[in-house]
Amino acid sequence: MAEVHRLDPIHRSPGKSTVYAAWERFVRGEDDIRGVRPEVLVSWLRCRDRYRVDPNLAKAPVAVAEVEHTLEHDVVLAELGFRAATVAHEVSNAGGIVTVTDATGRVLAEWGDPRTRDHAAQANLAPWFSWAEGSTGTNGIGTALESRSPVMIRGAEHWCQAFHDWNCAGVAVHDLVTGEPIAALNISCLRSELPTAAGAWLSNAATRTGRTLRKRAQDGCAELIAAYNRVRVRVGVSLAALDPAGRVVIADDRASVLLGVPGSTPASDPAARWNPGLPELARVAGYAAKQASRNPDWVGATQIFTHLADEPTPISIRPVFLAGHLVGNLVEFGVSDAEQLPHTHTTPHHNHSQQQGQGQGRGSRVVATRDNRMVLLHHPEISFAESDGNDVWLTTDQGRLRAATPALDKLETQLAHTGLRVHRQYIVNLNRIREIERGTKGELTLIMDDHAHTMIPVSRRNTPALRRALGI
Repeated sequence: MAEVHRLDPIHRSPGKSTVYAAWERFVRGEDDIRGVRPEVLVSWLRCRDRYRVDPNLAKAPVAVAEVEHTLEHDVVLAELGFRAATVAHEVSNAGGIVTVTDATGRVLAEWGDPRTRDHAAQANLAPWFSWAEGSTGTNGIGTALESRSPVMIRGAEHWCQAFHDWNCAGVAVHDLVTGEPIAALNISCLRSELPTAAGAWLSNAATRTGRTLRKRAQDGCAELIAAYNRVRVRVGVSLAALDPAGRVVIADDRASVLLGVPGSTPASDPAARWNPGLPELARVAGYAAKQASRNPDWVGATQIFTHLADEPTPISIRPVFLAGHLVGNLVEFGVSDAEQLPHTHTTPHHNHSQQQGQGQGRGSRVVATRDNRMVLLHHPEISFAESDGNDVWLTTDQGRLRAATPALDKLETQLAHTGLRVHRQYIVNLNRIREIERGTKGELTLIMDDHAHTMIPVSRRNTPALRRALGI
């Protein structure tokens, strides 16, 4: 679990702050804003351009009446509630309140100072109301649910002006396999500093709750591998086991070639599993998860393009459960004797270049930072992205910029229509490749069209996908 950032006290009135002035400009539609933290700017961008949240909203809306929860999620919510109750007294003494929400941002329970709770109720910061970012803008709960790290939202950093008197710190608990949020814990104070220990409380609660999820993920992985081994005894079956996020846990020798991953080597740790780089397979896995949640006996079939194959390969996909909880899918290659999946889930990998340029609306722009300024980039402006430790750098028409998104995997999704992952450290814009150099052993190196004509290696695993995308 990521470390909670230090919660700095507020010493200035939000109405007169640099942040408030920046907020006013951004609400008017300006993008060149200084003096605001990058993570807040990214949130504001979502609120304005994607969610279109009214900055004059005075109260949080009523949450969705019915939300599906798995038993695993219920366990997490119960444990977070216990953690929140243990610090409620200290938070109340500081004039604050503690809230627990589900993955949708719906407040489920609240503890803390009675007078602060009364003020919070006037803004609907209370059970059964939604504090998701898409409903109520930038705030400690909703922005934590959008982030992989704990967040702090102070004063005028809130998207809605009615909440500028509040200071909030939130942390979300995420599923270790899918990365999807499960719940959030938040501490809020009205016109006062957050408790000094707020960061430590949040971090401790999320870490302890995460242990429960880690044990569950380990048990689920063991069951998935056991199911894989049971099917492997069948002669002639080429098989792989995928987790619910579509990443490979284990594959036999033939399946590993088709998927471009190591063969017969289990990847038990969710953070170390292999992404085969096949968007069609990821979509199939997602579709299978939805079907399996409705019908545990469901089995599907379709055809997908794989590595080292010019024609689509038939597959069947079968869900695997542990105590009623989906832990993954078994994929058999060369077999398609089951219910056929809708064709919308099997777009040929060859059509990657045909999809370029689609979905380039304003909300799809990539956010980068230069000093304290946010830069909004259209996809064609980016030549390539490079992972460097905990940072991702973009080489663009405006120079080298730090991506606001810290994970290359997430950026890969954003650039899906124009870019391709060619190496664990690089995503390239296919339209910005200037030359391709072939080594003595057949390895490929890309020469990009940036000013330095940067040379980017192509891993052997990603070479077939690059050849297909470029038609070479």
